[in-house]
Amino acid sequence: MAKLQILGTGCPKCKKLTENAEAAVRELGVSAEIEKVTDIQEIVKHGVMSTPALVVDGKVKSVGKVLTVKEIEALLK
Repeated sequence: MAKLQILGTGCPKCKKLTENAEAAVRELGVSAEIEKVTDIQEIVKHGVMSTPALVVDGKVKSVGKVLTVKEIEALLK
């Protein structure tokens, strides 16, 4: 099972990235845990200085932009 983390403080872009990640998981039919990380200290621990960010299985895959559903699907394949 994949673990996706959405790093962000809860801004509209962070919420949209979360929605897109949920849609990508649903469309691919994969098993994944999606976790929202809003704590600034935890975000900084990943080396992220710009949000939203997407972390897949502990690896930062995107910083500072809202990935589309298709872009997230490509990362999960």
